[in-house]
Amino acid sequence: MSIRLTEAAAARVVKILAGDLPPTLRLGVRKSGCSGYSYVVEPAQDVVAEDHVFEDKGVRLVVAADSLPFLDGTELDFRKEGLSEVFKFNNPNAKDSCGCGESVSF
Repeated sequence: MSIRLTEAAAARVVKILAGDLPPTLRLGVRKSGCSGYSYVVEPAQDVVAEDHVFEDKGVRLVVAADSLPFLDGTELDFRKEGLSEVFKFNNPNAKDSCGCGESVSF
């Protein structure tokens, strides 16, 4: 099982979480949106025994056990699109996403 970061995503996480050593980001999915699930990207406040922890490019990634089957093999990217900045999930498990790009189905 693995989750990877692009160089751009790792650099952005390090910048956002500059005070945290190592920078620790929680990734997950939750039921939401018109396609069924939405992605969760937030600073990891704590790590529990059931969490899976990955390290890539100096960033610690925390994923809850119930989200891991949905995220296994995912690459997290960071892009600037016009005036917007966004994390993008390149997820081989995703079957479809809604037109607005805010939710995904598995």
